[in-house]
Parts: sequence; structure tokens; C-alpha cells
Amino acid sequence: MPFIAAGAQSPLLIPVHRVMDSRARHTPDRLRRFNLDIWPEAVRDFNRCGIQFLHTQVDGEIKRSPAGQPVFSGIRRGVINLVVTDRVPMDWDSARALAGVSTMHQGHALCLIALSHAHAHRVPLLSVNTCVHELLHVLLQDIFVNRPGWFRAAGREVRVDWVATRLWLFRQGEEIREPAAACLRRLQTQNG
Repeated sequence: MPFIAAGAQSPLLIPVHRVMDSRARHTPDRLRRFNLDIWPEAVRDFNRCGIQFLHTQVDGEIKRSPAGQPVFSGIRRGVINLVVTDRVPMDWDSARALAGVSTMHQGHALCLIALSHAHAHRVPLLSVNTCVHELLHVLLQDIFVNRPGWFRAAGREVRVDWVATRLWLFRQGEEIREPAAACLRRLQTQNG
């Protein structure tokens, strides 16, 4: 039974569609770490603020278009697509070895999780759970801002790590519910 604080509102149910990249070179150890540590920790953190994930899982792929852009199979509209792969596509990563990235891609909300660099909580404010971090970018609606400047992008990263740290260490995150509900409405409206 999930933990919901006493006196809290009913849980906000967010659809998360996990897509396992069948082209990725996942090691058994990385998959086990994701399934036993990283993902359950994210679910637990969001449960603490009354957000529960309704998740589905399918196999999909990340292919390349003739122009070199990533092409995703298995993703859906109107939900958060959590694509689990081994690395972030080079066009999006800029050779930075990112653990994850969140964006709107052709009308789909995407969180890409690169298992080769993803991790659970490590250091408050600096190295938080990759899934929590990327899901917060979606739920706090950062993905709807096109190409923010350097200063604004850095501010969003600091804010997301602060909120993730509060969820993790202090079990606080009630301020996420309202923007998360608005994000869900926006995703489902775009679907229609």
C-alpha cells in the first residue's frame, strides 16, 4: 500500500509509459539496478507528495532517420514516455554523457533515461535520482519551454534538484501537485 500523508488529498494519477529500447546494450546488472533501485526510489519519492504513476511497459526502439535525428517506436501521446536506453542520442547529448534528458518531441512528452549513466540518489542538490530529476522536468512543465537561454536552463536544473532533494530527504513536495495536474491536462489536451 503506497504511503500518502495523513490529511492529504486523493492521489494524483499520472500515466507513465515505459519503453524499453530493444536496440540498447543493457547489461543484466544495469537492468537490475534500474528495476530494483532507481525506478522504485522514484515511485516512492513521488508517492510521498501524493503523485502515483499508472505505468505500462512495452518494447520499442530508437532508430535514426536519414537526417540523423532519433526516431522512437513504442511511444504514445497524452502520457509521459519514459524511454529506457543505454545512452542519450548524440544530437541531444552533445558528448556530455548525460544520464537523462526530458523534452517534447513531435508532440510526445519524453524522458530518456540512459542506464549507462543513470543512478539513484547520491548527493543532495548535486546528484539526485535520474528518474526523479527527469520526471520533475516534465511535471514542472519545463519541457514546454522551447530552447531556454543558458541562465534560465541552469535555473531550471537547480530548481529540479532542490525539489528532488526535498522529496528525498524531507518528504516534502506538495507544491508539485498543481503543476503536475496542469501538465497532465496539457498532455491530454494535446492528444485530443
